[in-house]
Amino acid sequence: MTATSTDIRTYGHHIGGRSVAGSGEPIDRHGPADGRLVARFADGTADDVAAAVAQARDTFDSGVWSALPGAERSRVLLALAAAIADHRETLALTDAEEVGKPLPLARADVDGAIAHLEYAAALAHEIRGDAYTDLGPDYVGLVLREPVGVAGLITPWNFPSLSLGEKLSYALAAGCSVVLKPSELTSGSALEIAGLAGEAGVPAGVLNVVTGYGATAGQALVESPGVDFVSFTGSTATGQRIAAAAATTVKRVALELGGKGANVVFADADLDDAVDGALFASFFNTGECCVAGSRLLVEEEIADEFVERLVARTERIRLGGPADEGADLGALIHEQHAERVLDLIASGSAEGARLLSGGERLGGEHAAGIFVAPAVFDGVRPEMRLFREEVFGPVMAVTRFGSVEEAIALANDTVYGLGNSVWTKDIDKALRMTRALRSGTVWVNTTIDGPPQMPFGGVKGSGYGRENGRAGLEEYTELKSCVIRSGKRDPSFG
Repeated sequence: MTATSTDIRTYGHHIGGRSVAGSGEPIDRHGPADGRLVARFADGTADDVAAAVAQARDTFDSGVWSALPGAERSRVLLALAAAIADHRETLALTDAEEVGKPLPLARADVDGAIAHLEYAAALAHEIRGDAYTDLGPDYVGLVLREPVGVAGLITPWNFPSLSLGEKLSYALAAGCSVVLKPSELTSGSALEIAGLAGEAGVPAGVLNVVTGYGATAGQALVESPGVDFVSFTGSTATGQRIAAAAATTVKRVALELGGKGANVVFADADLDDAVDGALFASFFNTGECCVAGSRLLVEEEIADEFVERLVARTERIRLGGPADEGADLGALIHEQHAERVLDLIASGSAEGARLLSGGERLGGEHAAGIFVAPAVFDGVRPEMRLFREEVFGPVMAVTRFGSVEEAIALANDTVYGLGNSVWTKDIDKALRMTRALRSGTVWVNTTIDGPPQMPFGGVKGSGYGRENGRAGLEEYTELKSCVIRSGKRDPSFG
């Protein structure tokens, strides 16, 4: 397959195992790397969501999926993982064109989705309850773990296949039926995977996809009384609105929201490793990553040398679109987002930080796309917008520190708490930092590593609930207590 497609992909919703045409004007998706029209999606309405929820509700209540033995669900999930692997290149190209990222990065996202499906398939064999045998001679207590019901999944635009894998894998493994609302910007791979799911053996109506905007389709999904649980990944502001809307039907939600991670480099770190890690943490996926380590905290005694090396490496970073197999970074997702990133870059200079590299909108060979050269700022202070606000773009903000205590205070000086990284050879320092940092994940001498086994989520303004691992599967379950008495009760009334 070539690295670009020429046909415009046109989709309807996926409801009840078949494609359903949208009733309104289609949503045109132009690739941000070159401006070319690459896909058209249906603009979902409240009626479309209601139809999808009804399908999911019927399949859940009938037990066609939820009542299957875990081993049977596991077999189907493995078949779906294999089907995705067979279509890896097509799915990767779909994501690459819609997101504007280089094809190798999109392939890695698809591989991540496969890994989550395979791990969730293993967990489907081991959905455990508890037994209490010490309640008395005539009593046994059982704690059952059952699927929560119909799960509404709302996925973001930056990692379409991977984010789908982090939610759908565990929802299906638990026995839930699903209504998925992907981003209106990057819905293609979700619809393709829904088709593959039917071929792999997921019963029709268990996985439904409604495309469209958050204010219409997303809102209807969250407010639907037929949805038992909502898992959302996106901005903190949207997460707050979702939590409020879900409260009207008293449904549980899991929110994976924004981040403003710190990448803390101590003088005793392996500096070659730390430079690589700092670049990756700030610029991976063009900085459009909730766990980006965009606040780089560097110990004072090595800061000059470290920043000099960072700038030299940053200036060698290559930008390109899906067709450029050798590109490191891609385009930003859309013009409005690029304007906000450029505004934050301008604020850094206006507030007194030193822009050492990049930060400009690229023209020339990149003029047809939305490309911003990766920026490195030094001298960033805690009161600056670059320190406080999530940029979600290729911007690194360097702040210097003089002690472990100062590093902890700076890293925790944020409303967010998703992921932080620490670079040190001192195990005592590493453990102290791990304990002290307020975030759902702490990486030591690595960054943005996410094995499927490890639960992922945030604290503070980064949300609550967990994805991935056993904890991720358990989000899609409810506990039920059952007390069994084997003897005859003594009369107590009358």
